[in-house]
Amino acid sequence: MKIASIVGARPQFIKCAPVSRELRKEHEEILIHTGQHYDHGMSEVFFEELRIPKPDYNLGIGSGTHGHQTGAMLGAIEDVLKKERPDLVLVYGDTNSTLAGALAAAKLHIPVAHVEAGLRSFDRRMPEEVNRVLTDHASDLLFCPTETAVANLAAEGVTGGVHLVGDVMLDAMNYNRMVAEERSRILDEVGVEPGDYLAITVHRPSNTDSRENMTAILGALGEADRPVVFPVHPRTRKCLSEHGLLAEVPENIRVVEPLGYLDMIRLMAHAEKILTDSGGVQKEAYMLGVPCITLRENTEWVETVEAGWNVLVGADKKSIVKFVSEFMPPRERRYIFGNGDASKEILRSLSEYKGVRYG
Repeated sequence: MKIASIVGARPQFIKCAPVSRELRKEHEEILIHTGQHYDHGMSEVFFEELRIPKPDYNLGIGSGTHGHQTGAMLGAIEDVLKKERPDLVLVYGDTNSTLAGALAAAKLHIPVAHVEAGLRSFDRRMPEEVNRVLTDHASDLLFCPTETAVANLAAEGVTGGVHLVGDVMLDAMNYNRMVAEERSRILDEVGVEPGDYLAITVHRPSNTDSRENMTAILGALGEADRPVVFPVHPRTRKCLSEHGLLAEVPENIRVVEPLGYLDMIRLMAHAEKILTDSGGVQKEAYMLGVPCITLRENTEWVETVEAGWNVLVGADKKSIVKFVSEFMPPRERRYIFGNGDASKEILRSLSEYKGVRYG
């Protein structure tokens, strides 16, 4: 079978790596990179570190408003699909690249498979939520990471083609954790000791576009009596500069450039706590056994909250200060993301698929 895999952003590169390794054992894969993340720190370094084959197509779409970016991707992906004529299109996650790939395939009557299907934050103000819902309802095969995701789809009337496979990010974590420990020197480079610092990522517009939110987040971290390592997304850096906050970052916060996957794993693995508004980082924190403080009012990874390892604080300064100081998860962590064999399960389901459209 000829499969076109569509990626465009950091989390998708990570998810794609273990799946691609399995796919290529039995099938032909065409890898299409939309260019949604396009600089070296957010794109090329991940292909290099994760040993993902070089994309067959780099569409070079770049940044833009949601409408313009998605529209540009839709047209460019359609051109590639008409040329390559794949038997199936595989999309990942919840970005504009995900939705554009699913729509382009569906309109060409090419079956769509969605990795990380069924996630819901139930907040339609988030563009990711819109992308998830529309992609799921355009998909023929839906690969769910958790039982909650399966239940979410069932509640929307989606039951055909649904497979509970576990989470491919656990596959990636298991494959790369020891490599990161051997190769990464990030703790020495930023001058921190294991267990004696906080790590933070912030990139969602609901935070970065708000000077009030970013002021509260930085102010709360400034009250932490320990170093804080802050790899800054390019868009976040631009927003901080526009808000006039780059020059006001508290002294204990160490602002660094975006990190490659191996450096990021090691940084997260040895942090005392992780603060983030990223869905993927919430999940990685749980997999690594590091307490997570989520700078959002909701999450698509409700299982991590229910397990007691993740807490939602929004951008409330008092709450952030409180949980940085007091948050202590239970000792035990349930296996909520599968056994680390999601990629093999996806390969099995794809190999058994007969091209029957569902729904």
